[in-house]
Amino acid sequence: MQIVTFNLTNCSQAELEKICRELAPQFAAVPGLISKVYLSDPANNIYGGVYTWQDRASYDAYTRTELFKLLGSRPIFSNVVLQCFDVLEEPTRVTRGLITQTTAA
Repeated sequence: MQIVTFNLTNCSQAELEKICRELAPQFAAVPGLISKVYLSDPANNIYGGVYTWQDRASYDAYTRTELFKLLGSRPIFSNVVLQCFDVLEEPTRVTRGLITQTTAA
C-alpha cells in the first residue's frame, strides 16, 4: 500500500479535480496498480491518494515512470508525504481490506 498526502499551492480543488480526471486513465494503465483512491480534505488543504499495489516490485517500477516524475515536479503540490507499507494480509483479508484485481469482460 502506498499513501500520498500533499497540500495545494495556488491551485483550487476544482483545478485539482480536472487534473485528476485527466490523469486517471494513465493511472488505470499502470502495471501492477490494483486501485487508487483519491483523497480530499479541503477544510485542511490536505489531498492525496491511497494506492493498492499487486506487489512491491510493481510499486518500485512505478517510481521509475514518467508519470511518477511528472507528479513530483508539479509546483501546485507542497508538503508531499509519500509512504509505502507492507500489508498484514491475514487480518486484512478477514476485514475485507484487500481488493482482488479483476479484468474487464
